[in-house]
Amino acid sequence: MISIIGSGRVGATTAALFMVSELDSNINLVDIVEGLPQGEALDLNHTAAILGKDVKIRGSNNYEDIKGSDIVVITAGLPRKPGMTREELAVKNADIVSQTAEKVKTYAPNAIVIITTNPLDVMVTVLYNKLKFPRNRVIGFSGVLDSRRMAYYASQYIGVSPAAITPLVLGQHGENMYPVPELSFVYGKSLKTYLTEEQYTKVVKDTISAGADITNLRKFSSNWGPASGLTVMVNAIVNDRKTALEASVLLEGEYGVNGVFAEVPVILGKNGIEKVVEVNLSPEQKEKFVKSIDAIKNNLKQVPESYLK
Repeated sequence: MISIIGSGRVGATTAALFMVSELDSNINLVDIVEGLPQGEALDLNHTAAILGKDVKIRGSNNYEDIKGSDIVVITAGLPRKPGMTREELAVKNADIVSQTAEKVKTYAPNAIVIITTNPLDVMVTVLYNKLKFPRNRVIGFSGVLDSRRMAYYASQYIGVSPAAITPLVLGQHGENMYPVPELSFVYGKSLKTYLTEEQYTKVVKDTISAGADITNLRKFSSNWGPASGLTVMVNAIVNDRKTALEASVLLEGEYGVNGVFAEVPVILGKNGIEKVVEVNLSPEQKEKFVKSIDAIKNNLKQVPESYLK
């Protein structure tokens, strides 16, 4: 059973894509807003009937209904508004994530938990500290979205499918993320060799600002991209695909970093994070990565200590 906590745009869209992909025959939508998850579930059940999908979606305001879930996806939290950075949401969302973690710990103690709430790297830290689960079962969603956004932008210049690009974005999911085109590849050839200096700069800039650009254009934050990325991640877990992708994971010495959640390449399978993949960084690249890690640490300082214990 898969449960999604939060029935806003990201949660509802995620449930829809899970249903279309038939990742599980039972999908729970849970939200504190009365009527919202029930209404979304009813609409999605009608959709499943139309599409011939043998999936049942249940909407609930009761956290107890996540009991026995194999995977829990947390999308609950206040979204970004135009002009806001992800980092500005830290204090407001820490309390929501902390309370949600207590419910997951009580009712789904064996679940693999993935969170999308921003600022991502800070919120997955709060989640981890409250759950006390092993690191392989507490995963921050972000890297799939950031890396594939970079693949999209680069593909527009070099004339290949985004699927032909193996992209790499490291560090923070935020204004200080570190896109690395020189360590991203098209059939073994560095992406940087395909780009002019101006194109390189533009790809990096557009990757970093992608979320803000969407929010500023339509006045609410991204939902289709996150839902698609979550579908890829949950598919990897449910079907033990051993997929190489990026996620925010607790670093325990990898990349010379200890005790910080940051997005890096991982192998995802039935146990959650099966392996953290370390990429060799040059001194200059390591410096940029450390700068991104420092931004995460600075953002963590905005959160009261009680949420980090």
